[in-house]
Amino acid sequence: MAAANTFARRVLRIVTRIPAGRVATYGDVAALAGAPRAARAVGNVLREARVPGIPYHRVIAAGGRLGGYGGAPGLKRALLAAEGLQVTPTRVRHFEAVRWRDRTRR
Repeated sequence: MAAANTFARRVLRIVTRIPAGRVATYGDVAALAGAPRAARAVGNVLREARVPGIPYHRVIAAGGRLGGYGGAPGLKRALLAAEGLQVTPTRVRHFEAVRWRDRTRR
């Protein structure tokens, strides 16, 4: 259980660093958290976390797909659009141009 809590804390800390107007994939966050094959676990952490102020909407699925957002994909689209991203009903347009890759050390 302690390992899962540590992983969850790392995931949430990484997500807080994603700047407005940028996105990262679940896999990107997993890799930064030290578990590159744990994209699904990242999704589970984000789904279960209820910490105010964390930009959960900035984490998307592979290839620019929006992915889930607690059953409210329209809200996720609106939040991303409000940050200046171009969003179709299912994807972030120009995904590679807005993809965030943390260049700092953990």
